[in-house]
Amino acid sequence: MDETLLRSLTPSVLGILGRRGADFAAAEDAVQDALIEAVRVWPTEPPRDPKGWLVTVAWRRFLDATRADAARRRREDLHDEEPAPGPTPTADDTLQLYFLCAHPSLTPSSAVALTLRAVGGLTTRQIAQAYLVPEATMAQRISRAKRTVSRVRFDQPGDVATVLRVLYLVFNEGYSGDVDLAAEAIRLTRQLAAAYDHPEVAGLLALMLLHHARRASRTAPDGSLIPLAEQDRARWDTKSIAEGVAVLQRALARDRLGEFQAQAAIAALHADAPTAEETDWVQIVEWYDELARLTDSPVVRLNRAVAVGEADGPRAGLAALAALDDSLPRHTAASAYLHERDGDLPTAARLYAEAAQKAPNAAERDYLTRQAARLNTRRNE
Repeated sequence: MDETLLRSLTPSVLGILGRRGADFAAAEDAVQDALIEAVRVWPTEPPRDPKGWLVTVAWRRFLDATRADAARRRREDLHDEEPAPGPTPTADDTLQLYFLCAHPSLTPSSAVALTLRAVGGLTTRQIAQAYLVPEATMAQRISRAKRTVSRVRFDQPGDVATVLRVLYLVFNEGYSGDVDLAAEAIRLTRQLAAAYDHPEVAGLLALMLLHHARRASRTAPDGSLIPLAEQDRARWDTKSIAEGVAVLQRALARDRLGEFQAQAAIAALHADAPTAEETDWVQIVEWYDELARLTDSPVVRLNRAVAVGEADGPRAGLAALAALDDSLPRHTAASAYLHERDGDLPTAARLYAEAAQKAPNAAERDYLTRQAARLNTRRNE
């Protein structure tokens, strides 16, 4: 595989896609997918015309992504942007597609990846970031899933747990990423809750409602991020909070705790605090302990370390953080925050700057850059 050749062909392939009508961001995604496919295919099946091969594959990937995005937008246009409270009386076929993509012949992780790509409208890069794996790894996983389901009949829908995982990731991308999918995820989860009497379905719905209630206060008019502690709580949607808490309480009363109920409990404690200073961090740490027991997720342990820093002091938080892999997403940002809380401004400023370089989106990068600049200004005063 001649990687130099691939790199040299990339600009011209981007130019050709642009002349065919692809916008630059979409063309970049399509070319990236084509390059990943070339790395997989070319060592055993080298093309006679490498540039032509890349153009053809990239253009097909661009068309597939455009069609998927158009289909998703058509579905979203049928509903108001904000999810209405209360049960959903009828269901369209979108939720059924989620179940069909979660086919029993697929592993849960492959089913989730395929559904996010084919129905959710997320790019391979976004899905890879959600799973904390390289983009090439995720591209291969999705390709294998497509090959698997191409040989089976879609007459055996998948299980609820897999569909819940897909909806959770779709909501997260809509809530914090570049694609607005949060309202659609809530709409579908309402449908799922109406059809399945399951505490984890209720837990996921409660979690979504509690997070979505803070949406209006998460960004400033210029689009910059506002951290939870600095948000104007008067702008939080109290109706959504009340509904989320009620849904969560009914689920917890069944004494069948799952990860979505535990996450919702943490969100409810944040929503219940009149001010950031009055947040019950001790109880939040206890819920993170439950969540870590249920999931053994490194991201959960990272969030727990920050909560420990709030409950027991920044040095306790840094000690918990030191036990984790420093390559975890947002590890550097968490370390910067805890060092600032501990009064070590030079280290915090350096870490904020490093975290900005690793940020997954422009809004987070700008926020971290401003934090570094703020501390550097304080040091020089």
